[in-house]
Amino acid sequence: MRQLYEYHAVVGYRYIPNLRARVEHEGGGYLMQVNEQGFRSNESFAKQRGPGRARVLVFGDSFTAGDAVPNSQRYTDLLQQRLGVDVYNFGLSSTGTDQQYLIWREFAQEIEHDVVVIAVFVENVRRVMAQFRPHRDEHGRERIYAKPYYELEGETLRLRHVPPRREPFEEHELSTAQAAAVDTGGRYLALRKMVTALGVKDVVQQLIRYQPLPAYDSADTPGWRLMRAVLSLWIRALAKPVVLMPLPLPQHLDEACDAAPYQARYGELATELGCVLHDPLPDMLKIPPAERRQLRWKTDIHFTPAGHEVLARSLEPVIARLLQPTR
Repeated sequence: MRQLYEYHAVVGYRYIPNLRARVEHEGGGYLMQVNEQGFRSNESFAKQRGPGRARVLVFGDSFTAGDAVPNSQRYTDLLQQRLGVDVYNFGLSSTGTDQQYLIWREFAQEIEHDVVVIAVFVENVRRVMAQFRPHRDEHGRERIYAKPYYELEGETLRLRHVPPRREPFEEHELSTAQAAAVDTGGRYLALRKMVTALGVKDVVQQLIRYQPLPAYDSADTPGWRLMRAVLSLWIRALAKPVVLMPLPLPQHLDEACDAAPYQARYGELATELGCVLHDPLPDMLKIPPAERRQLRWKTDIHFTPAGHEVLARSLEPVIARLLQPTR
């Protein structure tokens, strides 16, 4: 198994700069290309814009980085082609929103831009609570690594695990509290396995009342309070327009659980911060169920090229509207 990542003293890791690799996948494999900054792109990220050329910065996890598709088929690259602007994709697989904020701080805050898109895969409300993460080493073995994370002390965010330990942890090294803080997928992982094993119809019948992410049920849960604090810190630091875009779970797309809790939380936050909220789920739900199932792979939950196409089509008018004064 080829190594795709290298250690980073703040974010924890990044893609190996200038990497070109073919990644095996159920869809037949895909080519990923990484630029000199360590992000999936065919081009380097320049600090200054070209004359008359607008620029959008996009942050997120594997759904934005484009796991399972080549660079050119990601929603960010489709937006770049359609809008005639530069779209810089800072997505990094398996990261939490806290690490994505650190990516902005370390790599992007000095880059000229017109719009920032923060694409929050809604499961990240759990990932920001994690202090350790499982990840495969250069031999393909799954190991436990320290993850940079924030703790909320009163209303103040405190950054921990920076720099994170480079070497993986053995299970016996972790205390009971640390073992509980390993990002293992939690309730979401259990449901994902059920979706794979049973099929959508059976899951809907058995789990229609299932709430995979209870952290969104109230504005006062620890997970949401931490997520809200991280996003608030980040968005308030941005001088240009911000699009906050929650990305749904597969079971939201399958209408197997209620999206209203997370929609309420991100709606409240966008109103509070004065940023633009774009929820792509309503556009996705307009697609007939059989076609909608084609938006993700059979066993891999990530977007297929069709899924990226739908997401790009949903986001395009939002970005176009925000860029009108600058184009």
